[in-house]
Formats: sequence, C-alpha cells, structure tokens
Amino acid sequence: MKNFEFKNPTKIIFGKGQIEKLNDEIPENAKILMLYGGGSIKRNGIYEQVTKALEKFEVIEFGGIPANPEYSVLMEALEVIKNEKIDFLLAVGGGSVIDGTKFLSSAALYEGETPWDILTQRIPTQTGMPFGTVLTLPATGSEMNSGAVITREETKEKLGMGGPGLFPVFSILDPEVIHSIPSRQLVNGITDAFTHVLEQYMTYPSGAFLQDRFAESILQTLIEVGPKVLNDPTDYTAASNFMWSCTMALNGLIQKGVPTDWAVHAMGHELTALYGIDHARTLAVIAPSHYKFNFESKKEKLAQYAERVWNIKEGSLDHKASAAIERTETFFQELGIETRLSAYTEDYHGTAEEISKRFTERGWLGLGEHQNLKPEDVEKIVKMTY
Repeated sequence: MKNFEFKNPTKIIFGKGQIEKLNDEIPENAKILMLYGGGSIKRNGIYEQVTKALEKFEVIEFGGIPANPEYSVLMEALEVIKNEKIDFLLAVGGGSVIDGTKFLSSAALYEGETPWDILTQRIPTQTGMPFGTVLTLPATGSEMNSGAVITREETKEKLGMGGPGLFPVFSILDPEVIHSIPSRQLVNGITDAFTHVLEQYMTYPSGAFLQDRFAESILQTLIEVGPKVLNDPTDYTAASNFMWSCTMALNGLIQKGVPTDWAVHAMGHELTALYGIDHARTLAVIAPSHYKFNFESKKEKLAQYAERVWNIKEGSLDHKASAAIERTETFFQELGIETRLSAYTEDYHGTAEEISKRFTERGWLGLGEHQNLKPEDVEKIVKMTY
C-alpha cells in the first residue's frame, strides 16, 4: 500500500426529510446565492423545501446552469456574487450544478487575470467561498469531494480543477429526490459512479486489500440496486443504497494508498466537449477499449474483478480478464447505453486524431496509472471505439 494522507471535511446529512435542516447548517446572517439547473427542482417539490428552510436568510437565485457547467454562464453568476456581495453559495442540483458552484467558490476569491486560468494552469484552490449542497441527482460524487469539471463551448474544452478549498461545508442527501428523475439520468448516474470506481481500482495490485474490497462492494451494490432503481425509483432501500454508493465512489476513500488511472475520463471529457454526449455515456464508450488496449498491464486486476464482482471463476487469468471486459460492456448495454462512438455521431472520423492533438498541445504526454499512455496511444484507443 502506498503512503497517503486523507481528510474529508464535508458533513453529510443523509435521509428522508433532511432538507429542512438547511437552516441549521448555514452561518447566521449569511447572504446566499442559490444555484440550480434547468428548473426541475420547481416541478418536483425540492425548490419549495429549500426555500422554506431558508426563510430567515437573504437569498438570491441563479438558475439555468446547464448539464455540462458552461464557463460563460458561470461568469454571469460570478458577476451576481460580486455585485450582490454574496458570502455563501448553495448548490441545489446534481454534479453539474455542484461543479459549477465549486468553480464560483474558487473564482470569487481568485486574484489572477482571468478565472479560466484556474483550469488551464491547473491552479489548486486553497481557499474558496464557503458553500453547501442539496443533492438532487446521484452520480458524480461531487457532493463530497473537492474536484470539478467545467466546459467552455467557445473553445470546445472540458477541463478539471480542484484543491482543498473546494470541499462542500455540508451536503444534504435525501434519497427520495430520485422519485422524479428520468430513467436516462438514473442510468447515467449508475454508469458514472461505476466508472468512477473502476478508474481507482482497475490498475494493478498494490497490496491495498481493504481499498480493493471497498471498491468491489460499491460495484456489487450498484449492480444489485441499479436495476431496482430503474424499475421503481420509489424503492427507498434501493434509492438510498444507490445514492450512497455514488457518493462513496468518489469521496476520496477508495483511492487512498492505491494507484489510479483517470485516462478514461480524460478521453471521455473530449467526446463531451466535441459532441455534447452525456458524460457517463462517453465513459461507457471509452472504458472497454481502454482496458483492451492496456490488457497486459491491467490483466491481474481485471481477473480479480472478474472473480470477485462478476463471479467468473473458471479459466486462465487471461480468460477471466477478457471476460471481465466483456461483462462490463454488457452491463452498460443492459442499462440501455450504446458503447460505440458511431452510435452517437456520424462525424466521428478524425476524432481520435483531434483528441491526440489536444493532449499533445496541453502537454498531457503520459496518462494512466503508469503515466506512460502517450497521445498516439490515446488515438488508437479512441479509434477502437468506432
């Protein structure tokens, strides 16, 4: 096991009816900017619960944060923060709204030339404006970590940011919010969380037995409850296990002491930036080809995954490793996700070359757990998805 440090300061408030506790968590006399997405919270009752809990506070609202948090929209929100002298942010939404709020938390205190530098120069945020979240869509784990991904339509880029100053002060997780979530978004959430675990698990053995079993338990739980959630979102037991699995998949715990990959996300982000494909679906497109391309370096962990998660016990190590890749792709397809890039766009020719070029220009010359996946390798992997 590798050396590590672990600190996660986010307070989790989990369960039915917990939104009413908002007023106990926000500092007295705070001036709040409440951020949300396309307005679904006004149709499913969450908005009413939140505003009732915030009655004693001065609240300004900013809606319309898109599914991939757009830089230009966030810059409009930043103007509101500055003009209205906001001192606390509240994200009411899924990963996109929370990620956008993290960017604003950082940008509000940033003293550089332009906030986009935070992403292009990978400037870690040490101190941000305090914020909390009310999670409305389990998927990304952003409610309990310090990372975010922001899109800029102008340049067709999707870049990450983070730092110790970007943990939410608190996050409220009420599993009942999933009752009104469309099945497509639930499928995306299951897939996103599943792939988050794989990025931190599907590398090579490192002697971190407990972390491996934490990761495997999350994968097994998603496999078990995913279909139940899709069949009946009102099943509270399934919904609560789904929501908590998504949070645990990316709150930092399972990545401590182990090597991590994240090349799947790097490539997937480019597909979203170029074609607007749902983030989770880009991961389902890239992951199988990535594992096939890197089969030799990953096959020990793939075989372990086959045995412990998919109960594939027979055959050689290579056979089990190959079967694990096939079973993973089948799982995504059973959820209703297409796993070939050609299913999402007819304009895929030249995509691999464009992504390789972008990585070269950014200096991303070594991805993956060994930092040896070169842009030309990325090109080959993306071509395998066609």
